[in-house]
Amino acid sequence: MNFRLRRLLTGSALLGLVTGLGSLLSACQPVPDTIKIGVAQPLTGPLDALGQDMVDGARMAVEDLNKEGFKIDGKVVKFEIISGDDKSDPETGKKVAQQLIDQGAVAVIGHLNSGVSMAAAPVYAAKMIPQLAISTKPEYTQMGLPTTFRLVASDALQSKAMGAFAAQLPGGSHRYAVVDDATPYGKGLAQSAKAQLTARQREVVLEMSLDAKTTDFAKLIDGLKAQKADVLVTTLADFQVLALADQLATAGVKLSIVGGDTIKTPAMAKANPAAGKIYATSPIIGVDEFLGGKAFLTRYRAKFNHDPVYGGHYAYDAVYVLAAAIRQAKSVDGEKLVAALKTVDPLAPVTSSMRFGDNGEQRYGVVSVYEINNGDWFLLTRSDNW
Repeated sequence: MNFRLRRLLTGSALLGLVTGLGSLLSACQPVPDTIKIGVAQPLTGPLDALGQDMVDGARMAVEDLNKEGFKIDGKVVKFEIISGDDKSDPETGKKVAQQLIDQGAVAVIGHLNSGVSMAAAPVYAAKMIPQLAISTKPEYTQMGLPTTFRLVASDALQSKAMGAFAAQLPGGSHRYAVVDDATPYGKGLAQSAKAQLTARQREVVLEMSLDAKTTDFAKLIDGLKAQKADVLVTTLADFQVLALADQLATAGVKLSIVGGDTIKTPAMAKANPAAGKIYATSPIIGVDEFLGGKAFLTRYRAKFNHDPVYGGHYAYDAVYVLAAAIRQAKSVDGEKLVAALKTVDPLAPVTSSMRFGDNGEQRYGVVSVYEINNGDWFLLTRSDNW
């Protein structure tokens, strides 16, 4: 390089050349041989079975894609799951989000709890990492972040289902109690369900917030008795409603319980029938209700020796959707991947209809109502409107 050229490439000119070359190299950066997908879920604590189910579903998908020899722009790539335990805690969720990013995750399937998803969302957004959550609180996709995606319908629809279904229970005029678990998910869903009841001129005689870990319901049962409530609309979790059902039966109290999606689990189906009828609203459609579910269910049982607990089939499909988006973008670059997720028409082997709108919401979300009957859950009705 001559002296004149060296002078021209000093200061801002040299910086501009280096920056330009860096951008060019970045744009030409190939898809890595191994693509890491993070799964952030509660893997310890009372919701560990639900979180592990999500991890297991994602791992099954990765095994299938790797066996298939998945190609992106003609190149065979491998997928790898890296997981983190958010402990159902927002602060822990933020730390786990950063850990997964530091380990090289190009996208994350997380989290289960709405409060954790919303706390972690800015961490992912800062690095343009797509976040695919099974959380249902409407505000999750209303944070002004481009990276938030929802795998199922939101509580905006689920609250309508809870309120509408509870309002039309047979048996004449009912007295309603509304009880939440004091989490962002639980309080928001319970209050929205209450608004649906009020709009239908139903009488809410008791409201209560309880700790998300409590299993002692003496105070609640006393309140139910005092107010003569005969329908309980609640967002308590499955282990809590299981304990409540036993305590109601012991106290000789019988009523109808209408819960949210976190009680629609195999364990909950074994609840004490002496407590009364138990219903669950859920945007999580059971795997056996999908055309592609039978084959998945057979393989899942063979691998894990039990049925899916919650949303493992959604995590399975989420991995396939991410793979399709990466193939469409021909890149794991965050901006390109986010854009692809909002336009891709992917193969979702189990659910078949996993599509995202520009706002990150699920385009074809529905909410179902199930009833426990003879120790199992049975579908009563389903709608995308309510």
